[in-house]
Amino acid sequence: MTSDKQHATHVRPRLIIAGTGSGAGKTTVTLGLMKALASRGLRVQGFKCGPDYIDPTYHTAVTGRASRNLDAWMTSPEYVCHTFVQAAEGQDISIIEGVMGLYDGKDPLSNTGSTAEIAMVTQTPVILVVDVRSMARSAAAIVLGFQQLEPELNIAGVIVNRCGSAGHYQIVKKAIEQMCDIPVVGWLKREDDMSIPERHLGLVPAIERGELDPLFQRTADVLSEGTDLNLLLKIAGAAPPLKFKNYIPELEQRQVPEQQQNQQNTEVEQEHQDHQEHQEHQKRQDDQDHQARPVIAIARDAAFNFYYPDNLELLEEAGAKLTYFSPIAGEGIPADADSIYLGGGFPEEFAEAIATNKLFLEGLRQAARQHMPVFAECGGYMVLAETLTDRQGVTFNMAGIVPAHVQMQTKRAALGYREASAVQDSFLLEKGDILRGHEFHYSTMTYRETDTIPYAYETKGMRGLKPEGYNSGHILAGYTHVHLGSNPEAAHRWVEHCRMYRQSKQKEVE
Repeated sequence: MTSDKQHATHVRPRLIIAGTGSGAGKTTVTLGLMKALASRGLRVQGFKCGPDYIDPTYHTAVTGRASRNLDAWMTSPEYVCHTFVQAAEGQDISIIEGVMGLYDGKDPLSNTGSTAEIAMVTQTPVILVVDVRSMARSAAAIVLGFQQLEPELNIAGVIVNRCGSAGHYQIVKKAIEQMCDIPVVGWLKREDDMSIPERHLGLVPAIERGELDPLFQRTADVLSEGTDLNLLLKIAGAAPPLKFKNYIPELEQRQVPEQQQNQQNTEVEQEHQDHQEHQEHQKRQDDQDHQARPVIAIARDAAFNFYYPDNLELLEEAGAKLTYFSPIAGEGIPADADSIYLGGGFPEEFAEAIATNKLFLEGLRQAARQHMPVFAECGGYMVLAETLTDRQGVTFNMAGIVPAHVQMQTKRAALGYREASAVQDSFLLEKGDILRGHEFHYSTMTYRETDTIPYAYETKGMRGLKPEGYNSGHILAGYTHVHLGSNPEAAHRWVEHCRMYRQSKQKEVE
């Protein structure tokens, strides 16, 4: 589905905020920078490297725009560039928050799945955040090592975090600039009240209620006080035109005339191209709307909130109409639903509200009896089980569709990238088809009969292969959070099965 031809976009001011390791302070710097620039009246677009749901929620709260994940392992580099360009269009600056340390990712022997990979794919200047507690000239050695590990990477500046004083800052600044030939653009003191809250049950709803707004403003004030924002904007503006391969054939065809003219992308040409794309998109949309668009009902609230925007958009592009409902608010499955999507989140913390929502649970059972396509990931998978026991040992009845019991535990059960291969046909995949995603959970799923589990996937991670999930009838569920951008055809297959289900309902009525 890709083309080897490359196209240049306009220069879009952009930065990646990377850390020397987890805990270096990149989230604090990212949020402070986003808030400070937004306070200047700039339109800021946020991005997050890797498979993360919480940090994009922070970004969205600060910027007022939906943050997007960029992951060149789960999806192709072409897809990453397309996602970046689409989301960055019309914004004044894009800020990409890294993951873990700059070079940490899926593979210790390469840049795969790392912030460095995204930086090179998107040709984005890197601002390296360094924790300089208890060091002086040694800070220069750290930065120099990061520069030399990947010469193609553009580490364009440094922000030093947890300085003891202004004098300490000047020492490390002089050392880094002398040895590394890049500017130290700012610093932050050791501030206990600057800590970003741990990821926990109430974090997402607290963000949505605005309870963390004072923290966001504090990060912006501290960052602005010690950082040269104008220099950061200058570095961002010096990012080169982004060259990318189109992963959508239709997009390739639309850009051929522009290539034949052999001209640079001017503002007028870009506006014309955008207008054409909008018209063609609208035409496809209108054509789809002439048909009965199948409805996918999506559980979305404090218990179910881990969704990639890409997954939802790909389903819409494939022809689905999306509608949302809240199980913990007592709502049931929407009456016009042709499919159900239960994402991950924190259902164990709202288990009582879910267990007492008979409308929701019976709606799931009825959907299963009627062979409606139901797709559940992680937390959604847990709700399809017979029971769920929380960390306090209290057991709640769930939907009872998956013949298993879920037990929460304090120790993490799984973490990492997954390549999921279908072990049998489903409404999402044909046998042997592959989706990529990640797994992250603190619960275990114990089946009543382990010899006859109709597994959904065979997943491959760092520890090898394992059977995973549940696929029976039109129920597809598992712990793996999949990214449909890794196999966009899966979204079309899902929507087509929704359409078939809708047509079968209409025939029954007739």
